[in-house]
Order: sequence, then C-alpha cells, then structure tokens
Amino acid sequence: MTRTWCLTLCLLALLTGQGAHAQLSLDGLVSPPAPTEEAAPSDAPAEESAADPEALDAAQAALATAVPDLDDWKTRVEAAEALLASGTGSALALTRTREMLFGWRDRFQALDSLNARRIATVQAQLEALGALADGATDQPAIAARREALTDQLDELRAPAILARESYARANGLIAEVDDKLRARETTRLTERGPSPLNPLNWPAAWEGARDALRGISASAAARIDTNLSSGAMLRTLPLALLYLIVALVLLLWSRAWVVLLQDRVERSHARGRAVWSFLLSLWQIVLPTLGLSALILGLRQIGVLARSGDAVSQAIFGAGFITIVARWLNEQLFPLGESGGPLGYPAEVRARIRRNGVALGIGLAAIIIVGALMRSVGATDAATGVVVLPVQVLLAVVLFRLGYLLRHAPMNRQGKGGSAGRVRNTVGLLCMIVAIVTPILSATGFAAASDALFAPAVMTLAIFGVIIVLQRLVYDIYAPAEASEDAGPLMPVLIGFILVVLAIPVLSLVWGARATDLLEVWAQFRAGFQIGETTISPTDFLTFVMIFAGGYLLTQFVKRQLRSTVLPRTRMDLGGQNAVAASVGYIGIFLAALIAITTAGINLSSLAIVAGALSVGIGFGLQTIVQNFVSGIILLIERPIGEGDMIEVNGQVGFVRDISVRSTRIETFDRTDVIIPNADLVSGQVTNWTRGNLVGRLILPVGVAYGSDVEKVRSILLDIAQSHPMVIADPGPQALFMAFGDSSLNFELRMILRDVNWKIIATDEMNREIHRRFAESGVEIPFPQRDLWLRNPETLRPADMEDDAPEPAVTDDRPATARDASAMMDASDLHDTADADPDPDGGGR
Repeated sequence: MTRTWCLTLCLLALLTGQGAHAQLSLDGLVSPPAPTEEAAPSDAPAEESAADPEALDAAQAALATAVPDLDDWKTRVEAAEALLASGTGSALALTRTREMLFGWRDRFQALDSLNARRIATVQAQLEALGALADGATDQPAIAARREALTDQLDELRAPAILARESYARANGLIAEVDDKLRARETTRLTERGPSPLNPLNWPAAWEGARDALRGISASAAARIDTNLSSGAMLRTLPLALLYLIVALVLLLWSRAWVVLLQDRVERSHARGRAVWSFLLSLWQIVLPTLGLSALILGLRQIGVLARSGDAVSQAIFGAGFITIVARWLNEQLFPLGESGGPLGYPAEVRARIRRNGVALGIGLAAIIIVGALMRSVGATDAATGVVVLPVQVLLAVVLFRLGYLLRHAPMNRQGKGGSAGRVRNTVGLLCMIVAIVTPILSATGFAAASDALFAPAVMTLAIFGVIIVLQRLVYDIYAPAEASEDAGPLMPVLIGFILVVLAIPVLSLVWGARATDLLEVWAQFRAGFQIGETTISPTDFLTFVMIFAGGYLLTQFVKRQLRSTVLPRTRMDLGGQNAVAASVGYIGIFLAALIAITTAGINLSSLAIVAGALSVGIGFGLQTIVQNFVSGIILLIERPIGEGDMIEVNGQVGFVRDISVRSTRIETFDRTDVIIPNADLVSGQVTNWTRGNLVGRLILPVGVAYGSDVEKVRSILLDIAQSHPMVIADPGPQALFMAFGDSSLNFELRMILRDVNWKIIATDEMNREIHRRFAESGVEIPFPQRDLWLRNPETLRPADMEDDAPEPAVTDDRPATARDASAMMDASDLHDTADADPDPDGGGR
C-alpha cells in the first residue's frame, strides 16, 4: 500500500512538472529536494560554522586531557608574545622566557604521536572497506560506516594537529628570543667604551682600587672584632687552626708526595705503569684543591672572609683552582726529565714552555681576583679596565712567547713534520695573533671584545691540552706489550674522535654560547631533517642502525651455525654448503635492511624518482657491475664451480677460494690470488678439473730415437705407470705409439689418476722414472737435428783464393751416438735428394 502511494505521488509530480525534485529510493522512501546551485553556497558555510566550533572544542578537550595545564600554557605564551612585542625586556627576562618556551615545546613535540595506535587501527578499518573508485558509489551501509570512520579519524588526528600547531608557535617564539639575545650580545661586543689609556679615567681607577682594598680590609677587621667581642673566636679558633694546618700541608707538600709515588711506579716494570702514573698525577689536582678549600674555610672561621655568598671568596677559589690545573696540565704536556712528552719537544724547550704556561694560568687568576675586588666596591667599567690593562699586557706577552715557542722551537725527530707539526705551527700562530690583538682592543675601549677573545683562546688551549693528555692515556692503555711496526689498534683512534666530538659543546660554551643555544641545537637535531616528504630524525636513524645491526649479527650467527653445525651433517658437497650459506647471508641482510627501513618509518615511495634515475645509470655506467652481480647469483644457484675446485679460466689455473657477489678469487699454484669477474665464469669457457670427482687423466708424451725397440719401450712405460700409486687399475694405463716424428718415435703414456690435484707431482715422478729406466735399458731419448745443404758452394769463396786451396777440416765434437744418427740421416738425405733432385752442377754439402 505504501509503495503504491509513493508511485502515485511520483506520477503526479512528473505530470505537474516538479519531478526533477523527487527521487525514488529502493526502500520506498522519497528524499528531500536537493538544493539548487544558487542555494548551495549560502547553506554550506552555515552548517560548517555551526560544526567547526564543536569540533575545535572537542579537539582542545582531548589535548587538555593529555596536557592538564594547557590553560597555563595559553597564559604564558601570551605573556611571552607581549614581552617580545614591547622590546623592553631584559636579558634575564628573555632567558627565562626562552627556558619556559623550551620546556613547553618539548612537551608538545612528545605529543606528535598522540592517539597513534588508535589512528592506525581506524586507518586499517578504512582500508578494509576498500578504496572507492572514481564515479563509483558505496552501498548505503558501507557509505555510512565509511563516513563514521572518517569522522572518527578526524577526531583522533585533531589533538596531535593542535599539538603540532602549539609546537610551531613555541618554536617561532624561541627563534625570536634568540634573535633578540644575539643582537644584544653583538651590540655589547661591538660597543666602544672609555679607553684605559685616557688619563681622565686614571683617578677613578686609583680610587676604585684603593676603595676595594680598604673595603675588604675593613670588612675583615669588623668581622674579627665581632668574633672577639662575642667570644666566637675562642670557639672557632681550634677548628680554624686545624683547617689552616691542613691547607698548609696540602698546598706545600702534597705535590711532592705524589711525585715520589709516581717515580716509584715509573721505575717499576709493572704492566700499565704509565696508566697508574697518570691516575696518581690526578692527586696533584685533588689534594691542592682540598688544601685551597681548607684555607678558605679556615679564613672564614677566623672572620677574614665572609661566611657565604662572598664574591671575593669565590674568586679566590676559582683563581687558585685555575693555577693548580694550569700547573698540572703543563707538567703533563711538557714533563720533566728526559721523556719527550706527547708533543716531542726537547727538555730545554719543554721547561720554557712549561714556565710560560704556568705564568699564563697565574695571570688569569690575577685578573679574576682583581675583577672581583673592583666589582665588590661598584667600580665602573672604565676604572676596572685601567687596573686590568697592565695585567692583560703582561699576559699578552706571555701568550706571544708561548705561541712563538710552539711554532719556532726545535723539536725531536718524532715531533717533526706530519699533521702534528702543522697543527702546532697553526696553534702557535693563532696564539701570537691573539696576543697582539687583545691588548689593542682593550686599549682602544673594546674591553668586552678583548675579554671575549683572550680568555676563550687560553681556555681553548687548555681544552686541547686535556684532549692530548687523555689521548696519550688511551694509547698507553692499548699499547702492545712489545714494540712493532704496525699502525696500532683502531680503538685509540675512535676514542680520540669521541673526545674531539665531546669537546665541541665545551668549546662552544667557552666561546660565548649559552646553554640554551646548545639545547636548541640538540632539539633541532632531535626533530630531524626532511628529505622530500620523509623526515629523518636521530631516533629514526638510531632505530634503523640498531635493527639493521641486530639483523646483520643474527644473519652472521645463522651463517656460522649453518657452516659449522647444520650443513656438514647433510650429504651436500662443500660447494653447495657454501652456496647455501652465502644465499642465507644475502637474504638475511636484505630482510634486515627492509625491516629496519620499515620500522624507522622511512617512506620508500619517495625514492621512486631516485630509483628511476639510478636505473638509467645502471643501464650505462654500472652495467658491468650489475652483470657481475647477476652472474654471482647464477653461480650460487647453478653451482658450476665451488670453493676448493681446481678450474682453468682465461689461461689461469688454480683453486677456487672464495665466490662473492661480484667476483671469484682463485689461488694459483704460485700462491697468488687472481680475481676473476663472475661474468667471465658464466659467459666464458671454464674447465673444472675436480667437478663431481677428483679422478682425471694424465697424458705424458715420450719420444725415443729411431732404431729403438718399440715393444720394449711400451713395456717399460706400462710398467712405470702401473707401479705408480696414483694410477688406478681400471681402466688401466696405455702406452700408444702415436707418430713418426722428425727426430724421434713419439709415444703417449695415458693413465687415470685417483686425484687430479696430484697431476704435477705424478708427472714429475714418472718422468724421472722414465729417464732412469731408459738409461738402464739403453733406450736413447733423441733431440732434434738439422742438415744444411748448400748449392754452388764455390760462389762463397773469395776471388783471390786459389781453386786448389784445401778445404778446412771440420771437426765433429758430438757424441758417437749423435754422429752415427747424423751419418744415418745424411745418407738418407743424400739418397732422397739424389732420387728427387740430382745436382747437375756437382754442388756439395
């Protein structure tokens, strides 16, 4: 009844001209009229505007679930944007803002994979529904399900997208903060202040230095008076004396104790004494530093120094520590005694460099203390520059002398030439340049630039010195027990490379980089770099390396087990075993690379263009390599040759030692390796002497003189062959009379050897036996002879020679057998010549 009613309505609509707006469905329902082209643009935005806020609120709620303090982020980021917009924030405020943004950026970066597993599940569900072809329509149920899954996928992706948007916002603000801080630092370094050479600044400097000394002495006197009046001095004096005695002992005598222990260790013959000596030398830093700490504590107990928070006390400790480390480092680089040290300078030069290095450390310590004293009384930068300039000039002189010695001082033979000599020359030149430039900058008013150049340069020298000392320690650890001409182990080189890499961030901090700058570099490194549509991050790279390395090691383990345990228990020959093991190795490496790439998330589809370009290169430039590669696979599958086979190819005979993907290595009888491309083994002619079995035929050609007893010769040859242990009995050897030669009767002794690898040895043994038996039996082994016939010999005589001059006698020194054979051959030749071509002119021989 319902279907009939619907059909009636459709007919009425068609008759009235409204059928274009009616649609009949299969289930008997009529859909509402579709909007016209004019109405569609006005209705759709209204629906989207009503739905977008709801979707955005849902996404923000999901993000707030992962980030509970999301409102705090909104407040802080708005404050940061306001601070940057104002442009009046201090360096401290900008630094704190950057630290806040950095922490939030890391949190948002960690949310990039939010709902990742759930998104993967929904995507798998959509893929299970199948791809919708162009112009095709789904069934209603499938279409509804596809739409629901698509909406769910959008909802799951939205929080991660909002997190990436917040990450981009924080990252941009961090870049703005860094730009402002760098601009301010550049302004500070390039800004010119008052010159210390200006006499107008000298009175203020003198007053500042005097006030500093008076202030420190007055503060110390006040603290001592307070302790005396309150009675605290009596209570703290024993402890203070104890601290001072300990400090005196450690500062004055601890180094001598350590040196005595080092000498005792170095005189011993114990293995690793150099390492133990270095570890003992570290106490030259530890014990004096403890003594310095005890000194400061003792002075604080008395009241000479403030209890805590005193910049002068901190400066004294820092200056003392720099002096201690400078002395230790210079003694390690330029040691006392006859030892050349790691840099290879003679003893006199080492002493001079050591003194300058220690003086450089003491000068830096003095600058630190003077600067702290001037700042404690609030002295101006101009006054501080005037006081510090003389010390800077002295340090510049010391640094110039140090650089000159490093560059021009004579060195031992071990330190001359090579990359080490060039590095020393370069370092010495840079030291001399810094020593000249920094006093000029200070004198002209660029005190900040001078400080930013001199102190980092000296600290860089110290860092390089520490690297050299540690590298020397590593070489001592891995040094062989006996001296050899080898290059040495690889591990010290790798450790030295790691030390240099670890020194890079330290050098960056020394030269003015902030810790936030290093953190930014590390964050960008972790974020990765993008190649096409693929983003490669260190995490992905490490994942790839670890999975591939694990797969490679597993493949090698399986190959080793196959070669040693599994395959030897089968009936497969050695060549087949090697082929199976090599095939497993190649397949394992390929699967390891494929799994590593897939797990790391590297999209191989983006490499399609590169693969196309490579295919063109392979077709032209790499066709030989590809041909050898394919030939190597064919050799492993078909196995026409195997390891251990004796083959002959391209005129080379030898044993197959290794079959790789590109080439095959053959060891000849001269014990030389010949590399044969696999393509030659597949397309060329190859003789495999040991394929299938080791049995092979040996043919020995033998010639005897004319007139020898043929049967006797055959009997001797057969007897020799049958008596040899390498000749098999069935089929037995054969002695064949093959031909009448020019000078001999030619025989061939043919036999089958049990092992063709003994072919050369068997040939030698039987040839020697044939020679012995022929000599005993009187069988002669001839050699080739030729007779020379001259027609008209009289034409060779000189014209003045008389016709009746006697011909010179010709002596024949040949053995009797040779003369008889020659006479017999001459007679035969005369007979043949007379019959064939008589000489009408009577020519002679």
